Amino acid sequence: MNIIFVAPPAAGKGTQSALLVEKYGLAHISTGDLLRAEVAKESELGLSLKEKMSTGELISDDIVIDLLKTRLMQNDMQKGFILDGYPRTINQAHMLEDVLDELNMKIDHVLYLEMDKELAMHRALGRMTCPKCGAGYNKYEEVMKPKVDGKCDHCESDLECRTDDNEETFNTRFDTYLDNTQPLLDYYKEKELLNVIDNSGTPEETFSKIEEVII
Repeated sequence: MNIIFVAPPAAGKGTQSALLVEKYGLAHISTGDLLRAEVAKESELGLSLKEKMSTGELISDDIVIDLLKTRLMQNDMQKGFILDGYPRTINQAHMLEDVLDELNMKIDHVLYLEMDKELAMHRALGRMTCPKCGAGYNKYEEVMKPKVDGKCDHCESDLECRTDDNEETFNTRFDTYLDNTQPLLDYYKEKELLNVIDNSGTPEETFSKIEEVII
């Protein structure tokens, strides 16, 4: 089972990916993680990437797809994978298809977590994260609140809010994302791979809807 996950900011893609990984043993692949891992290796490519990323220069599609191909060839793909945040453009979608054809793989589902902008903003502005263990919370969502205000349930560390989680920044990120993503959604709809998931309920409700599609 191979899945592409598409979701606007604050839609809970990370939460749903983690649930799929835990229950179905899928490999979670983020191209951002692949780039950061290469930088950490301090390879020739990694040093070049570090310089580009530090100046905000875009990383070429060729570099990203090469790293992705290497990842897809590793031996933890037996149960399938989740592609998180990739592809973002039609060109990247074509490059991905070429690599998957070469590896005798295919995409089974493209899941788009649809969310009302106001609800997404509400969730974004309430996000809190534990800097120590990475657990996520939301001060505005009853089911996501920490047991003790401002403290992690697991390790009791002080929770942090993202500095870019403000209304103006969120509006820009959300609108830009939708504008850039719509052509990709149309592309996968034409290929009859797109599944739109209503994401207005609890994480558990969303996960149930995802399972209805993929099982």
